Amino acid sequence: MSSPQPSVSIVVPVRNEADNIAPLIEEITAALDGRWAYEIIYVNDGSTDATGERLAAVMAQRDNVRQLRHAKSGGQSAAVRSGVRAARGTIVATLDGDGQNNPAFLPDLIAAVEKGADVGLAAGQRVGRKDTGFKKFQSRVANKVRNAILHDGTRDTGCGLKAFRREVFLMMPYFDGLHRFLPALVRREGFDIAYVDVIDRPRHSGVSNYGFFDRLWIGIMDLAGVWWLIRRKKPTPDVTEVKA
Repeated sequence: MSSPQPSVSIVVPVRNEADNIAPLIEEITAALDGRWAYEIIYVNDGSTDATGERLAAVMAQRDNVRQLRHAKSGGQSAAVRSGVRAARGTIVATLDGDGQNNPAFLPDLIAAVEKGADVGLAAGQRVGRKDTGFKKFQSRVANKVRNAILHDGTRDTGCGLKAFRREVFLMMPYFDGLHRFLPALVRREGFDIAYVDVIDRPRHSGVSNYGFFDRLWIGIMDLAGVWWLIRRKKPTPDVTEVKA
């Protein structure tokens, strides 16, 4: 039997996360079964391990799991974008594929978007982060600098747990690193942001494949570009069609 048309799509970008595939999918289904018609879209971002094979094994058992594959790694923002473009749900939620993001918080994020007519994004805000001291230091500095310049009101843009309206995401100008500036860009389009505290935890296995040095240094040019985009934004015209 085929799955019903999903109202929610869960997008998970992964690169070389073979051992984390099955445990995370079990947690996602435990959090969402019986709440929404949903699909899980894994974006296999050029993995060179058994990630593809592990996903294929799960897909043989679950007809609501999909796999998109990048021929070579394009990075986390590219993987999220591919998943959102392929999503069939009107609400999309994202989380990292390493197990640090707990799927138990997905319902709160999805509900925040679903219930808020003006909410374009629900952003997870990590509590008790399990990263190394150096990575936490990088994030603190990057978040303070970003907030001082963009005034996006968000203390943690690096959390992978997010939910948003698919149509709102597709309004965003695409660039590498987009996922770290979603709050500022969603506000730019006139939508509100909802915040949900989420408890961080150690990854299940493996090592980090995304986002190490880019937290501070590579993001500087992106920060300047997003600042420019916000300053150049004009009010969206109120459009009505005139009938003959």
